[in-house]
Amino acid sequence: MNNFSPNMLKNFDQCQQKFCFKYVEKISMPQKPEIFEKGKKIHALANYFLNKNDISKMEQTLTQAEKTDWEALKSNKYMSFEPVVTEHNLSCKIGDFWVGGRLDAIVKQGNDYFILDYKTGNIPQNPQNDFQTMVYLLAADKIFKQKNIPVNSITFVYIGLKQGEEKSILFNEDLKKTYEENLKEICKKIDFTCDAKVFSKTLTACKYCEYNKICYKD
Repeated sequence: MNNFSPNMLKNFDQCQQKFCFKYVEKISMPQKPEIFEKGKKIHALANYFLNKNDISKMEQTLTQAEKTDWEALKSNKYMSFEPVVTEHNLSCKIGDFWVGGRLDAIVKQGNDYFILDYKTGNIPQNPQNDFQTMVYLLAADKIFKQKNIPVNSITFVYIGLKQGEEKSILFNEDLKKTYEENLKEICKKIDFTCDAKVFSKTLTACKYCEYNKICYKD
């Protein structure tokens, strides 16, 4: 296994056994669809909105809770910036491993670029060191350089709609070095663990884990 998404990295970091169930044994556990329904609608609206499509009919189908979140996102300053890509797959090679995933949007103002991530739930507690932040900032930086795109800055922006939070991480060379080292380390650890077929359990993560009922706890 040498291709990792931010969610795969997060799952392994939270609990290796959960990672095994989900990505090695490929066991899919049923979850309530309403948990994801609002997020899907908000992301779809944002995608169409940034691409200047007519969303008036879509807006009429929103529940009051969905409408509240959507209005908060639509009025955010970054949504008025020039869109570069939306709902886009982004990846890069770090050492011997590939990391990447599907980001919400990249927008720009002049030569300042902003990677947007909208959250209908909570934003990460430590956004600067979240795997999503690391992967997308490194991938965007590499792609911009490969394509010789002039860039003044790259910033990852978490837009938390639930609590009205916003967190920004400005990319720099120190973060680049740290992120590359962190990703190489966890990717190597995943590779070794998968080869050894020995996955440890993090019992403190069991309470809200979807695999709780099928996971034997020592």
